[in-house]
Amino acid sequence: MYTPLPPKIIVSRTDSIGDVVLTLPMAGLLKQLIPGCEVYFLGRAYTRGVASCCTDVDKLIDFDALCGRSEQEQVEALKALRADCIIHVFPNRHVARLAKAARIPLRIGTANRIFHWTTCNKLVKLSRKNSPLHEAQLNFVLARPLGAKPYYDVREVASMLSFSATALPLPLRGYLDGQRFNLVLHPKSKGSAREWGLDNFAQLVELLPPERFKIFVTGTQAEGDMVRDTLINPYADRVTDLTGKFSLDELVAFLANVDGIVAASTGPLHIAAALGVNAVGVYPPIRPMHPGRWAPIGERAKVFAAQKECSACRKSGQCLCMQEVKPVEVAKYLLERSSHPEAPERKKKVAASL
Repeated sequence: MYTPLPPKIIVSRTDSIGDVVLTLPMAGLLKQLIPGCEVYFLGRAYTRGVASCCTDVDKLIDFDALCGRSEQEQVEALKALRADCIIHVFPNRHVARLAKAARIPLRIGTANRIFHWTTCNKLVKLSRKNSPLHEAQLNFVLARPLGAKPYYDVREVASMLSFSATALPLPLRGYLDGQRFNLVLHPKSKGSAREWGLDNFAQLVELLPPERFKIFVTGTQAEGDMVRDTLINPYADRVTDLTGKFSLDELVAFLANVDGIVAASTGPLHIAAALGVNAVGVYPPIRPMHPGRWAPIGERAKVFAAQKECSACRKSGQCLCMQEVKPVEVAKYLLERSSHPEAPERKKKVAASL
């Protein structure tokens, strides 16, 4: 008797790290909707270290490596996967054209992208720009043709993310302190988000008692050069400079072992939230950058933002509303979290890894 093979579903998200983290719950949703299905994740090479942490993803497809081949070879590579369905979570004209050429039977895309009209055979009405839903909720809308409910609240979405880091490499374990609250400050965003400002991060360092907090600064080497004179050198006895020292895999593993992070709307903030770490984000109230759309999802995620709607700074890089979030407010919250009953358990975890 013929037994059909489990369906193979490609989830395509070829943009940045934070977007990928907020898309990964879809893998869990698909496993729930179609037991036994295989989920393939098509993403950029530099996001591989994040997508690989999702235990519901069965195979990673490197979009950059794929694009390095001739177009016919790209089509043949997709054909070889024998996928039954592709969900274009991030609309990409090239991927949509390849999926059609590879004759993937079910190709799901948004109806508001004209190129999907000719490349997809299942269109979903979805407008992200003015939606009141969170980005992770919006991603789930694209799974409706496969049986998803019309609505999932953010907690439901978060519960479907199965995310775990690899073991922390031995050379990095020595940075952690088993007796203090290990806190990462990630002050820059490569221009992808509104930033809180180095002065605010510096004030936060001054407000946190060094006997209770061990503080690290992370970012790229170039970002380290930008923040060193303000945030690192003046606090050499209180801050450990880790800028430019981690690969993405190492950063994920390190974040899994710290107690908290403070950042703008960046990939590391979303990674930390997915790992169950105290993820503290500072956001603007500007739509669609506001936390209602892009807040980190996780049990210990926390957002600070001005309690109003404002677009005065939309066309400028400086956001006055971000400055309304005071370091003393963030420090108060972190002091509370460092005394929370969960903290001793994380201390044991860190101590065991040292």
